[in-house]
Amino acid sequence: MAGLRPGLRDAEELCTRVRRQQAQGYRLLAAWRGGEPLGLAGYREQENLIYGRFVYVDDLVVREDVRREQLGERLLSAVVEEARRLGCARLVLDTGMANTLAQRFYFRQGLLAVGMHFGRSLV
Repeated sequence: MAGLRPGLRDAEELCTRVRRQQAQGYRLLAAWRGGEPLGLAGYREQENLIYGRFVYVDDLVVREDVRREQLGERLLSAVVEEARRLGCARLVLDTGMANTLAQRFYFRQGLLAVGMHFGRSLV
């Protein structure tokens, strides 16, 4: 997760934040090899007036040295299957405007850019 979220100070902060998110339904799915995590998908079921019930992918990351092994595709497919199992009709995620490699990956997985996500710092 440090590769995707470099702002996390350490494993303790990651665990603290994941526990808080779990109270909101956050789940973490991992791809492992030999007791070592190679990729992670963090997601949660949500509902809003735009999509109804949907699964939002907060985090999707695969270690750079194993990115050609289709782990990202397999993790995303597992989240899609979980969304279907939950009765959700949509999967949603955000990515940075400059993250062209991730955008290419998402397009290959059948995800389309359907809007822009706006935000601003409040601190």
